[in-house]
Amino acid sequence: MSVPRSPARPLWPLLTRAGAFGTLHGGHPGAPHLGLTVPVLTAADLGEALAALAQAQVRATLLVPPALARQVPDEVRAAAQAGHEIAGWGVPTDLPLLEVTAGQPVTAWGLAGADLTRAHLARLAARGVRPLPLPSPTPEPGLTLQVLPGDLGRVLPRLKDLGYRPVPARDLPDLRPAVPRDLLLHLYRRLVDDRFERAHGVTPLTERADAVMRVAARPAAAPLPLPPGTPVAELHLHSPRLVGLTTRGALTAYRAYQRSLRDVARALRERPELQGAQAVFAVTLFHGPLEQSGFTLVPLPPLRARVYGWGFRLMRLVYGTTNTPSETEPRLAWMEREAFLRRHG
Repeated sequence: MSVPRSPARPLWPLLTRAGAFGTLHGGHPGAPHLGLTVPVLTAADLGEALAALAQAQVRATLLVPPALARQVPDEVRAAAQAGHEIAGWGVPTDLPLLEVTAGQPVTAWGLAGADLTRAHLARLAARGVRPLPLPSPTPEPGLTLQVLPGDLGRVLPRLKDLGYRPVPARDLPDLRPAVPRDLLLHLYRRLVDDRFERAHGVTPLTERADAVMRVAARPAAAPLPLPPGTPVAELHLHSPRLVGLTTRGALTAYRAYQRSLRDVARALRERPELQGAQAVFAVTLFHGPLEQSGFTLVPLPPLRARVYGWGFRLMRLVYGTTNTPSETEPRLAWMEREAFLRRHG
């Protein structure tokens, strides 16, 4: 989807995630908004992007090199008048030219690869221009997604189907400058969450914007009341997304949770690796919602309960949730496959 660039020095992508030189972070993690950025390097790119965006009735942040603004000033101004955000792209030069051409202040700039240097960041900061967040490789609520002009016709309908609302980066709800905690959260996700998911085969159920559950196929073990080795499906929450949805309201989070249970039922029927799963289970602090959804709660062995409890406290600290779970002692919640399908399928 995004433009290939020469690699950046590893230091600066990390420092910009911590807010170096005023780099922007992103928006609300529980809102369906997605900051859509489109690099337009040629007049043909610009024309193709504007046509696709107009057809989809979507506005975006157009990443415009100053050289292109010099070549096709009328087209760039027309894009701004159509409601698109004009941001710079590449080596930060000729900012006044870009602003005059667009007929609007240029407050953001896209830097990537070899262009992401201290000198370029300092030049932008001196002019009061903030670097855009580094784009996400996949759609995520509140983050930016970079899409090539030729891919817009395919990607935009898909985003709509998944419940995303593409907007210019400047229109992301709660868009703010990055802070050091954002870097720590990024590193936690990469070094802890991602490694855990790879090691345990945890996969998303859907790419939908409000999906809050993932699943892993695994053999049963105590205290599940099933013969050891029985195939089962273990549920995992998408913690940052659930935290974001909860800040929008308990009802919003509950509806997303219910939709995700239906996603689980669909996966049990359709995914080959889950065809033999005889039960669904999760280790949880949210006893009440799972009991109301038909799960049976089983105590964990004391040592495992303590270990899980420490893990849950760490996640609450990392993701910054202030909502207290319904219980303080983790338990195992489980339901037989057929009972789950009857109730949620």
